[in-house]
Amino acid sequence: MSIRDIIDGKRQWRAHMARIKALPPDYRIVYAEMQKYLFKVGTVSLTGGNVLAEIADYFEDGAASGKSVTELIGPDVATFCDGLIGDSPTYADLYHQAPTANPDTNGNPNQ
Repeated sequence: MSIRDIIDGKRQWRAHMARIKALPPDYRIVYAEMQKYLFKVGTVSLTGGNVLAEIADYFEDGAASGKSVTELIGPDVATFCDGLIGDSPTYADLYHQAPTANPDTNGNPNQ
């Protein structure tokens, strides 16, 4: 990763967060909770995809049409987020798939 990539990434993140700050307060609160949840769950596709940008688009459209955030996502943030990421692999899934120990030449796991 070059310095240019880091600078461009920061620029994009700041522009994204400026969009979020322009949303009504209830949308910002729910977005912050969604962001925490998605970062905690650690979906592999979140880092390479545009899930957060798509949420921002969805929220901007909802706010422009005068809908409340609960009309868009329902009463449960986690359920909505789980629906977004679907069956996407998470870092926890990758961790569980990794071998837990390397056997030595006698077939015993290293300690």
